[in-house]
Amino acid sequence: MNLDNLAKIDLNLLVILQILLEEESVTRAANRLHLSQSALSKSLNRLRDTLGDPLFLRTAHGLKPTAHALQLKAQLPTLLQGLYQISLPPSFTPATSHRQFSFAMLESAYETSLPYYIGPILSQAPQLNLEIYGWNEKSLLDLQQGQIDFGITARELHPTADFRLNNLPDGIAHQRLFTDNQVCLVRRDHPVFAIINADENAGSWDLETYLAMSHVQVRCEGNDWWLLDYQLAESGLHRHICATLPDFYGAASVCANSDLVLTLPSSFVPQAQKLYGLVQLPLPIDFSSLVYVLLWHERNNDEPGHKWVRETICENIEKARG
Repeated sequence: MNLDNLAKIDLNLLVILQILLEEESVTRAANRLHLSQSALSKSLNRLRDTLGDPLFLRTAHGLKPTAHALQLKAQLPTLLQGLYQISLPPSFTPATSHRQFSFAMLESAYETSLPYYIGPILSQAPQLNLEIYGWNEKSLLDLQQGQIDFGITARELHPTADFRLNNLPDGIAHQRLFTDNQVCLVRRDHPVFAIINADENAGSWDLETYLAMSHVQVRCEGNDWWLLDYQLAESGLHRHICATLPDFYGAASVCANSDLVLTLPSSFVPQAQKLYGLVQLPLPIDFSSLVYVLLWHERNNDEPGHKWVRETICENIEKARG
């Protein structure tokens, strides 16, 4: 495509050409366009110069298009319709849209958010194609570069956390979905219960006991340590992490088949307990909450399709957790 030549074409002249092809009369075309015949004749001469063809021949029965003009007559309606569509404001009709939207989601969000909005989205927009990928250390960059449309992940609310909510990259917008806290899971016959049951005050599940246990950890955005581990390290303490896995499902399975303690967001606990019958214990340390957030790039703030998906997600999660 030679854009230099294209830039020389006045698009208004294409509209005039279409009307002339329909009317085959300068008088009738001028009336439709609310122009004088003189002004229309000047536009026709500009068209002839631009396209290098006389376009019309005068006859006793009006203007007759040349062979070149007849070729243009077959192409112009589609071209002008495309230009007209460009001039319209963006729109999105859920019931008829065939668009594709892509998500990167933290694995725990599959159970804590996806069930609440996937049905409402597809019931209102049954032709949409939703591509869902796991959240990883590249997902924020993918959002910035437009490789994915949305992200759902958890961010820490501690003011010094690496993954805190106010430490998002430039251009990434967010909406809070819900807050959560960390808890612990162990298998039903875990040795810790002998310690707890032996204490008449049931106070033996404390930080000292927690740190004496071995742990299974879920890797967070490529990192083996969570903010909890950094917070413990500031006091010269650390957990004995025996196994690090990429997801909570795998970690819950390890927890159910070993003496390892799993620390995780409380919202994922019901799913882990349903699968493995694990027992929940509180996290025996003061620790900041985390928040699940919906992320997108601000270039899509006002794009109708993106806006509808965001609003549907937020409304239905709020309604379900209300």
